[in-house]
Amino acid sequence: MELYTPERLAAARRAAAEAGLGALLIGPSADLRYLTGYDAHALERLTLLVLPADGEATLIVPRLERPAAEASPAPGMGVRLVDHEDGTDPYHIVQDLIGDRAKTVGLGDRLWAEQVLALRDTLPDATQRLAGAVLRGLRLRKTPAEIAALRRAGRAIDAVHERMAEWLRPGRTEADVAADIATGIREAGHATVEFTIVAAGPNGASPHHGVSDRVIAAGEPVVVDIGGKMPDGYCSDSTRTYCIGEPPADFADYFAVLRDAQRAAVAAVRPGVTAQAVDAAARDRIAAAGFGPRFLHRTGHGIGLDVHEDPYLVSGNDTPLEPGMAFSVEPGIYLAGRHGARIEDIVVCTGDGAERLNTIDTELVIL
Repeated sequence: MELYTPERLAAARRAAAEAGLGALLIGPSADLRYLTGYDAHALERLTLLVLPADGEATLIVPRLERPAAEASPAPGMGVRLVDHEDGTDPYHIVQDLIGDRAKTVGLGDRLWAEQVLALRDTLPDATQRLAGAVLRGLRLRKTPAEIAALRRAGRAIDAVHERMAEWLRPGRTEADVAADIATGIREAGHATVEFTIVAAGPNGASPHHGVSDRVIAAGEPVVVDIGGKMPDGYCSDSTRTYCIGEPPADFADYFAVLRDAQRAAVAAVRPGVTAQAVDAAARDRIAAAGFGPRFLHRTGHGIGLDVHEDPYLVSGNDTPLEPGMAFSVEPGIYLAGRHGARIEDIVVCTGDGAERLNTIDTELVIL
């Protein structure tokens, strides 16, 4: 199964036309990679996909980046490459391609402000809107090829968690452990390391702590949230909570609540259930046990070419789940100044329920 196919461009053209957009203008981003397979660097030099709703796709690239663009799937998808030299104005190329034929254009959500303003000057009569409103619907439901890619990413990050006993032990700093994990992420087949959170003891009460030079002590819970990007561009993201020796009694009690809440949220996933209902499945159980204020974030986020993308499992999001939607299920409980815990799996909504792409145990791991 191929990931990057001409059908993506065709679907984007149809979606743009249905939204009343004459063209999409997409810079370096997951949207650009989704549409062309090209993983472009975000530079001050203009890289821009010009995709008219009724015409040929053209990728404008700096001349020094042309070899990379030629090596990407883009040419094989029917994308024409046009390069520009340093010191020349590339925006006239956009003018030549669009002219006054597009009265409304969709700009990539991640375009730099200076490029947005330059495009406004280049196409002064065109109304600018966000392209994300069009592309979000295409990326929201993963194809079988994308699900297979996410499944490979899930297996790869599971393999890293399975090695945690090699690295996580008393006397080492969070930073030491994170460095070993980063190496392990690459060894497991990822192209890049996106993040390594190693949060021991009171640092575990900060959901996005990162790492520090704090020395890990015996008896401390440690939250390990890690993820990377595979060579095909699809991401992994998984959290497990460990304890260096026997955990504090109160920690073991609320970890059991968290484990049950996470399992309940996964079990709630099926077509037609809303994103906020999955959030409630976890949140209601945590609140009923008296830890409601200690659950500080949404239950989950979509994942694909971005680590965080639609759909978001959060109160107020009444989007019904559909087969092919992929997202994290990651409730947490955080006791400021003491410790915290989080359990995270990537889950895909199937035709009749859910598939966990992270298959390792969600129980507390005592090392």
